[in-house]
Amino acid sequence: MKKKIVMLGSFVVDLTSRQVGHPKPGETIMGQSFKMGPGGKGSNQAVACFRAGADVTLVTKVGNDVFGKVATDFYEKEGMDTSYVLHDPEKETGVALIEVDTESAENAIVVVPAACNGFTDEDIESLRPLIEKADILLMQLEINLSAIEKATQIAKKNGVTIVLNPAPAQPVSDELLSQMDYVTPNEHEAETITGVKVDSLESARAAAKVLHDKGVKNVVITLGSMGSYASDGKTDRLLPPLPVSAIDSTGAGDAFNGGFTMALSEGHDLFTALQYGNVCGALCVTKLGTAPAMPYRTEIDEFYKQNYGK
Repeated sequence: MKKKIVMLGSFVVDLTSRQVGHPKPGETIMGQSFKMGPGGKGSNQAVACFRAGADVTLVTKVGNDVFGKVATDFYEKEGMDTSYVLHDPEKETGVALIEVDTESAENAIVVVPAACNGFTDEDIESLRPLIEKADILLMQLEINLSAIEKATQIAKKNGVTIVLNPAPAQPVSDELLSQMDYVTPNEHEAETITGVKVDSLESARAAAKVLHDKGVKNVVITLGSMGSYASDGKTDRLLPPLPVSAIDSTGAGDAFNGGFTMALSEGHDLFTALQYGNVCGALCVTKLGTAPAMPYRTEIDEFYKQNYGK
């Protein structure tokens, strides 16, 4: 039986340009294309979980504006429940300004969280019954930390497993980290929260040890071209990246976290979940966009079997 996932996190509208290179300070360059669509780390990860077949309830916050309707229209088209899409009467819906280099597929992103950075204590209290009944709580750092801390308190009191993707990179208190069952940074985020520059297996192990020492039970670090790494404090594993033709890396981390959390919800162990995360991240970069690029379960199972033989 699938475990219930609650994703508490951000929705922003992605405003994405594609061009050769990135402009230097003071420079204007010509773009090749522009696209607007649904995004935000929390929303993307919830969509990734949902498309992968997980039982996930999305909780986010938008403004009463046209961009907020982008969220609800997209979720309804996907078949996702919009009951927990909260509306802020004063703040606008968040946006992400995304530049994608068409030659390297690398991206540069500025996020303005706006409404999703304004979860109140009353908002989180209203979500208490939902969180208490969850099996897994999935969060990121694109919403206000006060909301994350309060949701964490509720989850821990009720034995809910907590997965924190500490992105975008910012310092996180040791007290909050100590409450986490799984922490899933990329190499840059791992450096921010541990002080260890992660650029090899040895440094990934060193960063993981810092997090384990802070009380984190399981550490997962995505390493870009080096693959993905996981440690439970006793055993660790580095998976190489899967061979794909990347055209847009924007949503890779979110796809990874969605696939990883889906696998946990189906009872898989840490290292099998790492494989599912690897598969979802790889499939995502073969498509344009963020939420629209999240892979479906049929794709995931086929690619998983090709690469991991099960």
